[in-house]
Amino acid sequence: MRKVLALFFALTFCSFSWAAKDTLFVTASASGSGMPFTSAIGVWWPELPKKARSGVPKDLASAQVVVWFHGGMTSGNCRKGFVAGDDFSKLFPNVIVVSASACRENHWVTPTMESVIEATLDSVAARRKAPVDEVSLVGVSDGALGVLNYSMRGKRRVRDRLLVSSFGKLLGDARAVASVPKMHEGRWFFLQGGNDRLFSSDEAVPWIKAFCSEFMANCTLWFDLSGEHDWSYWRKNHLDDIRDAIRTVK
Repeated sequence: MRKVLALFFALTFCSFSWAAKDTLFVTASASGSGMPFTSAIGVWWPELPKKARSGVPKDLASAQVVVWFHGGMTSGNCRKGFVAGDDFSKLFPNVIVVSASACRENHWVTPTMESVIEATLDSVAARRKAPVDEVSLVGVSDGALGVLNYSMRGKRRVRDRLLVSSFGKLLGDARAVASVPKMHEGRWFFLQGGNDRLFSSDEAVPWIKAFCSEFMANCTLWFDLSGEHDWSYWRKNHLDDIRDAIRTVK
């Protein structure tokens, strides 16, 4: 079994420049080389009344957990997780948001990052003293590949998924990807634009439609002809769709 070490370090905004309220460092064997790889994880906890902070409030123990998969998964920046989930956490202040850092050869579709995500969720469960049996997933750009990969191979049940400016074709045939039984848990939502600077809608949209055809009513594509690649466009112009995609109460 892959050896994974997880340690929590509490941070404050006044002491560090990172946006995350807490950080989690997870070390796993790196893809290919087998050398240790440490992923920096940002964790955003729900705001709680001051009188409730001395223990583990019921609201925290039962809060929904969302995993944010950032884009640029093969870049040289191995600390993206500290800041990547910050904007999303402001839209969903009542959920727990975790954001890992994928980089270089340790991208989202590797056993290394699969181990990192599971260890992160184990640590969140330990911190709040309640299991994390169910998660929702959000991925932007090639972060959407992380959503697809976790949906196929992850240990937790998946509730909701939001894939923004995705290109699932990189994982293969849409119907073959959709055929994995675990993919049929929960709901799927795609935000895709006709003005995407990286992924042509002529290729991305047919893949999504073929994928969704395997899911009946639980898979939705919101296509915006003017839609751009970056998260900032979708947050500004499709905020209601984003909020519809991720349910915050059971």
